[in-house]
Amino acid sequence: MSPEAYLEMAETEHEHWWFRGRRDVVCSILRQLALAPDTRVLEVGSGTGGNLDILARFGSVSGLEMDANAVAMSIERTAGRFDIRRGRCPDDVPFQDGAFDLICFLDCLEHIAEDVCTLRRMHALLAPGGSILVTVPAYQWLWSAHDEFLHHHRRYDRASLTRCAQTAGYRIERVTYFNTLLFPLAVAVRLCDRLLRRGRSSGDAVPAEPLNAMLYGIFKRESSWLARHGLPFGVSLLAVLKSD
Repeated sequence: MSPEAYLEMAETEHEHWWFRGRRDVVCSILRQLALAPDTRVLEVGSGTGGNLDILARFGSVSGLEMDANAVAMSIERTAGRFDIRRGRCPDDVPFQDGAFDLICFLDCLEHIAEDVCTLRRMHALLAPGGSILVTVPAYQWLWSAHDEFLHHHRRYDRASLTRCAQTAGYRIERVTYFNTLLFPLAVAVRLCDRLLRRGRSSGDAVPAEPLNAMLYGIFKRESSWLARHGLPFGVSLLAVLKSD
C-alpha cells in the first residue's frame, strides 16, 4: 500500500464501520473453528495492528508486514505485546516452518502479485491440521479508485478465489461472500465515483457518527448468520482453507 494508505488506516481502523464489521465477521468465523486455547496465530499483512487484539482472543499472535513504518506503528500501538516482523510474501517470511496453527490474510492477498505462490509458501508455516482464513474484496467489475489507492492487484469472485486456493494445494472448507446487506449502497458509491471521475473513494473517511453507527449496525448483523450459513453475493469474500 502507499504510505498515505497506511496513515489513513491507522487513523480510521478502530472506528470506521467497515473495519469494525469485518472484525465481527472474522471473530464469528473463528469461534466456529473451535481453536485450542494455545493456538498460534499469524496475521499476514498486519498493517498498523488493528486486528491483532481481536486475534489474540484465540491464541498467541504474530504479525508479518512489509512496510517498516507500519511495523513501527503497530509495535507502538500494541505496546510490544505481539511478535511483529518485517517481511514480504512469498520470498521473505522470517518465521520457522510449522510455527502456526492459523494464518490469516485479512484483505491482504489482493495486495500480493504472486497470490498462488504466497499461499503455497504458507504450507510450510502451518502445523499439521492448521487452517488459513482469507478475506478479499469481491468482483473485478467493482474495481475503483479505492483499489488503485490501496495498490490492489485484483478483486476476486468465488471461482477465482477457489481456483487460487486449490492451485496452491488447499482444500476449501468453506467460501462465502459477505458485506451483502450493504452491497447495493457499495455498488451505487462505486458507480458514482466512476461517473464523477473521483480520484478517491467516497467511503474512505469515517462517516459522521450517526451514519457510521448505522452502517456498522447493518454490517454487524451478518456476523451471526455467517457463523453457520453462507451468503450468495457481497462486497467481500471469505474462505477457510485446509492443507491437504
